[in-house]
Amino acid sequence: MEHLINPNVRKIQISGIRKFANLVAQHQNVISLTIGQPDFPTPQHVKERAKTAIDENRTGYTENAGLLDARKAACQFLSIKYGLSYDPKSEVIITNGATEAIDIALRTVLAPGAEVILPGPVYPGYEPVIRLCGAIPVFVDTRADGFKLRAEAIEQALTEHTRCVILPYPSNPTGTTLSYSELESIANVLQNRNVFVISDEIYSELVYDGSHVSIASFPSMREKTIVINGLSKSHSMTGWRIGLTFAPEYITRHMLKVHQYSATCASSISQHAALEAFEGGVEDAVAMKVEYVQRRDYVFERLQRMGFDGIKPSGAFYLFPSIRPFAENSFDFAAQLLEKAKVAVVPGAAFSEYGEGYIRISYAYSMETLKEGMDRIEYFLHGNQTIE
Repeated sequence: MEHLINPNVRKIQISGIRKFANLVAQHQNVISLTIGQPDFPTPQHVKERAKTAIDENRTGYTENAGLLDARKAACQFLSIKYGLSYDPKSEVIITNGATEAIDIALRTVLAPGAEVILPGPVYPGYEPVIRLCGAIPVFVDTRADGFKLRAEAIEQALTEHTRCVILPYPSNPTGTTLSYSELESIANVLQNRNVFVISDEIYSELVYDGSHVSIASFPSMREKTIVINGLSKSHSMTGWRIGLTFAPEYITRHMLKVHQYSATCASSISQHAALEAFEGGVEDAVAMKVEYVQRRDYVFERLQRMGFDGIKPSGAFYLFPSIRPFAENSFDFAAQLLEKAKVAVVPGAAFSEYGEGYIRISYAYSMETLKEGMDRIEYFLHGNQTIE
């Protein structure tokens, strides 16, 4: 009876990241540089707040949109950090991670046949949801533009069917960010068009060159933008599953319906932890950023000396070097690197066809792990002998 399953679901493939992870699991003694999560522990004050919530039996359902105090704290955090203003009562939803936030945002604004403009290469979590909605992803090749989705390219890709533009910056997998002037140019193109913007800002606290700027801060853009954020990257809380949507009331009240029937509410204990993270952890990401800069510089310089070509990232914690000096096919290259050097990276093809010819390396690991990983890659490139 498999033929009776929703055809949109049947057409979706398991992500390339997961496929390669399954391959990695078959090997031992592997230095993995694949995971997109901080290697720092969740801040102690956040964990203590969660323990208190458990001890006080705060384990029941919350409002569908989340604890009001947590929403208030999240709004205050965005105001302090990025100059954005939202009503916690009607313009914020606490979700089960940024993944659910992406899902309810796209399911709210898309109808069958709608087109969504997004950069390529890009995080693989958008396209499947777009296709589940019966909508059409329109990838813009950003490889010649420093992996940046620029205003001119958006304007060329717009059609009468365009319903949404996705701005995922700082970027996974490339680590690129958009400057104030680049965002201003995009705002000028979109401000008078009936097109929504989904601005995925989950890495906003991990910007190394300058400060993060949100497209929602530009004139006329707030009213058409859904800002997605969360605590996974900023506070090392991936497993707590706290994401958020910030959007005008007329969008939020419809997203809330999708969220309600999908998840009811986010974990109450995680929400109490989030309240503490936003209230008492405004600067929790600073120490991580200092360490990430050192790691980024080290790995980038090692890769450059090996002969890889790439752009030095200005945000997130990924490098996306080209493998063209050594190979063409990213999956085959990554598979050989795993087999012979016992180093795991993510093939660039996992991030759309425009990621082919690249690999993603996460530097959210200790310097000891990164050094060993770089040593093994260098050994592989120059010795091509198998590490047992």
